[in-house]
Amino acid sequence: MCGIAGAIWWNPALVVSAEILQRMTDSLRHRGPDAGGAWFQSPPDVSALTCTAPAVALGHRRLSIIDVSGSPQPLGNEDGSVQISFNGEIYNYRELRSQLQQQGHQFRTDGDTEVIVHLYEQYGLDFVQHLRGMFALAIWDGRQQQLVLARDRLGKKPLFYFQQDQRLLFASELKALLQVPGVPRQLSHSAVLQFLTLQYVPHPDCILQGFRKLPPASLGVLKDGRWTVQGYWSPPFDQPSLQRRTVQDWQEELRAELTDAVRLRLRSDVPLGAFLSGGIDSTIICGLMQSLLQQPVQTFSIGFPVRSFDEREFAAEAATFLGTQHHEDVVTPDALQILPSLIWHYDEPFGDSSAIPTMYLSAMTRRHVTVALTGDGGDELFCGYERYRAARAAAVMDWIPRMLRQLLAAVAARVPASIEQRSFRRRLKRLLEVLGQDPERRYLNWITIFDAARLQWLAGPSLQPLLLQEDPARCISDAWHRFPQRDFITRTNAVDLQTYLPCDILTKVDLASMAASLECRCPFLDHRVVELAARMPIEVKQTLQQSKLVLKETFRDLLPERIRTRGKMGFGVPIDHWFRAELQPLLRDVLLSSRCLSRGLLNPAAVQTLVDEHCSGRVNHSYRLWNLLCLELRSEEHTSELQSQFRISYAVFCLKKK
Repeated sequence: MCGIAGAIWWNPALVVSAEILQRMTDSLRHRGPDAGGAWFQSPPDVSALTCTAPAVALGHRRLSIIDVSGSPQPLGNEDGSVQISFNGEIYNYRELRSQLQQQGHQFRTDGDTEVIVHLYEQYGLDFVQHLRGMFALAIWDGRQQQLVLARDRLGKKPLFYFQQDQRLLFASELKALLQVPGVPRQLSHSAVLQFLTLQYVPHPDCILQGFRKLPPASLGVLKDGRWTVQGYWSPPFDQPSLQRRTVQDWQEELRAELTDAVRLRLRSDVPLGAFLSGGIDSTIICGLMQSLLQQPVQTFSIGFPVRSFDEREFAAEAATFLGTQHHEDVVTPDALQILPSLIWHYDEPFGDSSAIPTMYLSAMTRRHVTVALTGDGGDELFCGYERYRAARAAAVMDWIPRMLRQLLAAVAARVPASIEQRSFRRRLKRLLEVLGQDPERRYLNWITIFDAARLQWLAGPSLQPLLLQEDPARCISDAWHRFPQRDFITRTNAVDLQTYLPCDILTKVDLASMAASLECRCPFLDHRVVELAARMPIEVKQTLQQSKLVLKETFRDLLPERIRTRGKMGFGVPIDHWFRAELQPLLRDVLLSSRCLSRGLLNPAAVQTLVDEHCSGRVNHSYRLWNLLCLELRSEEHTSELQSQFRISYAVFCLKKK
């Protein structure tokens, strides 16, 4: 696991010097604390720069996992004509190496990086089709005079780039690109609307104008001054299985594929373990690990003093059942302490508050191991979220005449969403509110932080004109229509796999784990497992009463009964309480400051209402306020104000506590 950075340019005035590249890679040191490297190609005479003879710089920071004492990067082929800077892991590198050796390729290292170089020599741009793993990489081909950027199929590893006249910059994180003198830092108002809607900025967009994210399963090629992006894979939801297969057939294939995915991800030259929450997905992964290893797996979980956020009881039960060597810690999250670190590491505003416990868990795990397997992806592949069952329940109720459904929705909308309401009543209220809508709009309203009506109310003068021109949730709508022949829940799985999973879940885990220099591996997201799940009929995965049917039955032997039948519990922190207690001064000082309200992004009256209603206990706006707080703190960072407002608020609060 590593960090990469680099540039290609034809204009001598846009040179990326060794000093600039060093600053870029230094900003990624947390991703690779073990080593760093750089490689340059520059024509002897800078005046000779042309589209066919550009200057190139590749930089790298390394977290040593495979071939610890070898495989320095950037790394080249025998004659140095092909160079690579690579972030990630190729789990089938041993098999690929053997095949390439039979085809005449010579190796001088024992790692997975050199395998990619020879794969590229052998297959050209089709090299990505042979990779099982997670990766973001840059290849410079001196023979073809082309730069190739690639990102793994599911988007586990990030890759940002910035293109301007006669130069292209790229890096694992946005902060590295901002080390280059003269790059703009202007907020993209379109991206702000997307963030307020979804709690993340979806690819290929970025929070800063002119910057982009390479989409998952994509290749970017720069040749003769022309930049093109092309996809090379998509989950085969459009290819449902047409064979008459029994549930047992699906179970046998799933058991074989997921076991193989775990087996490959146990390849490591450094200690490894696993996150264990006591949920179905992480318990299955830990159980498969334990069945493949001769010694107890090291497993890790954290708990919180607030019982509704504490899963340690279930994690301990799973660890005892599986026989793992379990580690747990109780954390009292200090939002005021962790917020500056979270804002810095995440670069773009990121509204998923579970990033906080993920950072704590990653830091704790890194004290024992360098690699951790996770259960990420199980919910998206096998219908694990409650909203999938809610969508199915709502579809059942669509037989009710539309006029009556609209009446029920109107009545539910008038019932105040009190913080004291039981969670069941809140979910029922939300379900009834959207009964009069079509399934897609209904689901979109469930998953958005600010729906269309609230966004219209919240948007300030800088954003209002865009609301008439753009749909901030367009990425969701577009994804829905790619697989029209499948049922609604399966199409929704496909949507989440292409949007929410890479843009939220995998971004959260990558940045939180890399902040601690920890590598996380996701067996559920092996592309062969994904392809299998995509072809499954919905009745194999879900009924109106149960989720993850095929998972629970296939791996029944690895799941204690209480865990197999428990409901899903989110991995979160009590931000609703924080905003009424220790974070209330910060919330008011930041969101109600003249600095924030004068930006023109938000309607001051709407912000005041959100803050007052939440702090008084009338309505729970915690997730909306968390989004706004992350946006404002990130906005200050991007305008080089170094979070001065945050630091002042924090200092004042500390004095008040004393």
